[in-house]
Amino acid sequence: MLNYNRKNYSDDTLVDLYKAIIKPRLIEEKMLILLRQGKVSKWFSGIGQEAISVGCVKALHDDEYVLPLHRNLGVFTGRNIPFAKLFSQWQGKKNGFSKGRERSFHFGTNEYHIVGMISHLGAMLGVADGIALAHKIKKEKKISVVFSGDGGASEGDFHEAINTAAVWQLPVIFLIENNGYGLSTPTNEQFRFKSFIDKGVGYGIEAYRIDGNNILETYDVIKNLAESMRNNPRPVLLECMTFRMRGHEEASGVKYVPQELFEIWGKKDPVVNYEKYLLENNIITQEQITSIKSEIKAEIDAGVISVENEPEITPVTDEEINDVFKVIPSVPSSHFENLQHVTVKPETTQKTDKRLVDAISDGLKLSMRKHDNLVLMGQDIAEYGGVFKITQGFVEEFGKARVRNTPLCESAILGAGYGLSIKGMKAMVEMQFADFVSVGFNQIVNNLAKSYYRWGQNADVVVRMPTGAGMGAGPFHSQSNEAWFFHVPGLKIVYPSTPGDAKGLLSASISDPNPVLFFEHKNLYRNTEIEEAVFDDYYELEIGPARKVQEGEEISIITYGAGVHWASKYAKEQNIDADILDLRTLMPWDKNAVEQSVKKTGKVIVLHEDTLTGGIGAEIAAHIAQHCFKFLDAPVVRVASLDTPVPFNTDLEQNFLPKERLKAAIDELLNY
Repeated sequence: MLNYNRKNYSDDTLVDLYKAIIKPRLIEEKMLILLRQGKVSKWFSGIGQEAISVGCVKALHDDEYVLPLHRNLGVFTGRNIPFAKLFSQWQGKKNGFSKGRERSFHFGTNEYHIVGMISHLGAMLGVADGIALAHKIKKEKKISVVFSGDGGASEGDFHEAINTAAVWQLPVIFLIENNGYGLSTPTNEQFRFKSFIDKGVGYGIEAYRIDGNNILETYDVIKNLAESMRNNPRPVLLECMTFRMRGHEEASGVKYVPQELFEIWGKKDPVVNYEKYLLENNIITQEQITSIKSEIKAEIDAGVISVENEPEITPVTDEEINDVFKVIPSVPSSHFENLQHVTVKPETTQKTDKRLVDAISDGLKLSMRKHDNLVLMGQDIAEYGGVFKITQGFVEEFGKARVRNTPLCESAILGAGYGLSIKGMKAMVEMQFADFVSVGFNQIVNNLAKSYYRWGQNADVVVRMPTGAGMGAGPFHSQSNEAWFFHVPGLKIVYPSTPGDAKGLLSASISDPNPVLFFEHKNLYRNTEIEEAVFDDYYELEIGPARKVQEGEEISIITYGAGVHWASKYAKEQNIDADILDLRTLMPWDKNAVEQSVKKTGKVIVLHEDTLTGGIGAEIAAHIAQHCFKFLDAPVVRVASLDTPVPFNTDLEQNFLPKERLKAAIDELLNY
């Protein structure tokens, strides 16, 4: 039995909680029948855990975001999402929230202020940080709540998100449903501590443990915490003790769970016990219960019939492709002085000589002035100005709310950038070195990249990536890793080689509502040989079009980044009549410009600093072979770095880089 304390809550409130907790139970019972009938493909049951989902969502304001998991049906029904809409989602119909592109609860809806999970447990914890950060910056007096299971709490994202929230004092409730198992692995094989509340001291935050099967206790604790946190923003760790009465999913069964646990927890059923409490205390009558259940069952039955009558999806390829990115309002392209593809013109023609590092800093600063909802996040970027001093002086102008030093937790910060996006803000996340992005890989390729396609939520995040070798920095500070992301639909990749392009493309990247990885070659930052006159005012260059570095008739060199300068220097020294194309944007890349160059010269080298195997050059070479074969007078040649890690020794590093091999390849191809 459960001990209920109604405190000062009215009968209406208690009955409303009953209506909220009985609905997911009745839906689940129907879904299990449909599953046995083969009418649904998969189901993750939350039977036995409903009090947590329902108590949580009913304790919050309707416009406060909840980030649930796949066992939290009560969150969705508690926000009054029509059953037919949910069932359409579960059945992969067009009328669902994700147009048939996602399963069960892997979706979000800003209308109901819910952000569903992805399959990688822990990934949404940092997103909740970003939503809470937006609340705090905007002084909205709101909180966010993010769910984690006891198993998912073993993920690194759990630590990163809570630590970040603690450091920044973000109003987030980290709600842990401790049901004793991560799929089949019991908690004693997940962790050694006795309770999650023990972790509160380590993070310097409050932590509480409650009976997650008691809906009144869950509702009361979260309601009071939320009221307190709105006025005194801070994170709280809330452990809700409960039990999963069915398998991880229906197909997995429950043979691995000792039978006595079902007997113990069966007596603590959150729905049966609460109903009995209400009846015994004359808060509700049996007639009311019958009426409530009949009404819910009628909605369920009507919803099933409605969705069964919905047509199956007829794939439209153009729609699928077009929904990968949020469409940017078209801006007529216009040429302005010597800049190609200017979409936002500078107000004056005044220019100042700038190195690459200066142009990037200037573009970032002007973007901060243009977009008052832009937040910069990264390690050491505030008072210190970043390791490359890109953001030096930014704190003095924009304040620490918008220029934020972060803990060493790339995944949580990238997730926070996504959370800011959900709240209509913009984020720039600086990787101290592009190499370090590997520990935030999941957030980029599974959250940022897929979000718009999955549920129409754009990820307005720019990730700045100081990249490249040539500085004797060794294998962990010198990698060219743009190809890691080139394969992922939903990401834009920009890699300028000149100061003028860098400023205009960075401005455009920040204006773009889609996720952009912006690569900056470290060895070009302060290279005075590439210094050039750059417009002082704000301007944008279109993402996508390549830049013709020089016209030529004998050979085409397709390249980007440092390769532009290697090719240009050798062509000039040897008086080679080369058509040199700087891609500038790697995704989407300018196929038309490449084809036009190849058709003109008939001989082509694809050059990049990244290692040869699996590099972006392979895709470009394949495209040329397929679409320009009849125009070729020689095989397509790829020139790239060695297929080894980047060595530290400078002589080894120069041997690793393709500069000398480029010269030999050009000479050989010209004589082919």
